[in-house]
Amino acid sequence: MTSVRVWGPGVAAVAVLVATGAWAMRPVGVEGPLWDEVRPVVEARLLEQVRGSGAGEPGARWFCRAQAVDLEQQGGLVRAGVSTLCLEYGVRARSLVECSGAEVPQVMRLRREADGEYVVVSVETAPDGAGHAEWVTARFGHVTAAALDSAVPSTALEAAARRHFGLPADAPVGPC
Repeated sequence: MTSVRVWGPGVAAVAVLVATGAWAMRPVGVEGPLWDEVRPVVEARLLEQVRGSGAGEPGARWFCRAQAVDLEQQGGLVRAGVSTLCLEYGVRARSLVECSGAEVPQVMRLRREADGEYVVVSVETAPDGAGHAEWVTARFGHVTAAALDSAVPSTALEAAARRHFGLPADAPVGPC
C-alpha cells in the first residue's frame, strides 16, 4: 500500500508531462473543416508542379499528397504550411514500380473566390541543400518545423496508384 502512495503521484506527474508534451508538439492551427476544403486545391497544384518531370516510365503517373502542418485563415486568405509527398508510379510485369519522387515542405497561400472555391495564389518551396533548415524554421517556427520530421506516409499514394492501374491491393512495389 505504501508503494502506491509513493509511486502513484509520480506516475500521474509523468502522465501529465507526456500529455503536455504531446499537446505542445501538435501541428499548430490545423483545422479539419478548413483543411478539408483547401486540401484538394493544394494537391491539384502539387500535380501541376510535377507534371513533365520524373523518370518518364511509359504510362507512369504522378500521385501527390499533402499533410497540413500549419494552417491559418485571415479573411478570404489561407496560409497552408504543408509537407508534401509526390511519387511517380508505373507498372511493370503486373507490379507497381516507384520511378521518382520527393517530399518537400511548402507554404501555399490560397484565396477564396466569389464562387466560394479556393485558388492557389502563391507557392514557396524549401530549397534543396544549403538554406533548407533556415527556410523551414523561418516559415514554420521551431516547434512546428519539428512536425515536418515525420514523413508523409506513402501508403495512400500506393493504394491510389494500384487502383489507377487496376492492380490488386497487395501488388508489390518495386524500383523503376
